[in-house]
Amino acid sequence: MTLDTIQELLARRPFEPFRIVTSSGDRYDVRHPELVLRVKNGLYVGLGGRGTVAQRAAYVSLLHISAVVTSGNGAKRGSRQQ
Repeated sequence: MTLDTIQELLARRPFEPFRIVTSSGDRYDVRHPELVLRVKNGLYVGLGGRGTVAQRAAYVSLLHISAVVTSGNGAKRGSRQQ
């Protein structure tokens, strides 16, 4: 997974919520594009809260993202080859 792939998902209009699945099985729902902060080797995903204000954030390494799934239909949008 690359930051460019995540950026494409975040830039879609209208925005389509998606789920990030990691190699450890953790799942992070991205409900709004402003709840993701991209950094060099990963991203911070805002969790909890309402609207565009998160209660906390989780760091997700790009190396550990195994799939990105849209929340609308469950179809995988991208996955990391292992």
